[in-house]
Amino acid sequence: MGVSIIGTGSYIPENQVKNIAFSKQEFLNSDGSPFQATNEVIIEKFRAITGINERRYVGKDLNTSDIAFFAAENAILDANIDREDIDYIILAHNFGDVSWGSSQGDTLPSLASRVKNKLRIKNPKCVAYDILFGCPGWIEGVIQGHAFIKSGIAKKCLVIGAETLSRIVDPYDRDSMIYADGAGAVIIELTNDSNGILAHNSASYTYEEAYFLFYGKSYHKTQEETRYIKMLGRKIYEFAVTHVPKAMAACLEKSGIDITEVKKILIHQANEKMDEAIISRFYALYHMDVPKHCMPMTIGEFGNSSVATIPTLLDCLLKGKIENHNLTKGDVVIFASVGAGMNINAMVYKL
Repeated sequence: MGVSIIGTGSYIPENQVKNIAFSKQEFLNSDGSPFQATNEVIIEKFRAITGINERRYVGKDLNTSDIAFFAAENAILDANIDREDIDYIILAHNFGDVSWGSSQGDTLPSLASRVKNKLRIKNPKCVAYDILFGCPGWIEGVIQGHAFIKSGIAKKCLVIGAETLSRIVDPYDRDSMIYADGAGAVIIELTNDSNGILAHNSASYTYEEAYFLFYGKSYHKTQEETRYIKMLGRKIYEFAVTHVPKAMAACLEKSGIDITEVKKILIHQANEKMDEAIISRFYALYHMDVPKHCMPMTIGEFGNSSVATIPTLLDCLLKGKIENHNLTKGDVVIFASVGAGMNINAMVYKL
């Protein structure tokens, strides 16, 4: 018996914001001083490092719980199940519902409860809760759902990753160009074969690393107390390329799968150069070059939507929407993520 993904769904906002939209933005250093370089130079250097050409923002009338619901509906339809049979709704996010024009997160009631309400599920035994685990939150939600199913507590779980990061960025911070909005969801259940989730691995590094991502004031020195998402980019890069490849390798070893059997690696779409470095270091552990077309990417078009990047990537991949990439029955996939906390996780999955 295994625990498998039987349905996927996503919501990709229609509002495309290209890099040129930031050409007249006033970017400042962390001390409030202006950059010496022009915006054209700043934006091109940003694109070269992150690989982001555009990102997606939700409309003013939508919030995180709304797009989480859209993704959940699509996953339920794809799985062709009765929504009343869902035992758990696990929703990964970071900031709750942040209404347009506001910076205050709303998590009462939980976003998972809001999604259950929007799905019109009557069954009180369908338990809905949120998970805060940084960008790796969706993978961690799948790991928890897997544990519930393997223990006999549940049979079907809906796991969602949704975020509207565009609502909590400092417009004076050039890192604001990284963040995006989106939602992805899966249905997992007990199946009759031994495929599905083969192994998983999670860790939290907090002794020195806990505040590599944090809430901080705007780089524009005003009296306003509004806080925004901030990060220590260089420290995060060094942390990720050091720890994530090892976590992936440990997970693969636990699964009993040989490295040559891995077809795709679905990694959190945080930064193209960082993701390429992680994959390169991972394969270097096996004295191998990175295989061609092993790492599908959506960051160039969708940006970094935190917990939503991997489930939306998976949905697009399974539905043939990513050029030069496909998956078939029996293929082995590694999922991996890193983010606020600092948390990392990995999962080996066989279709």
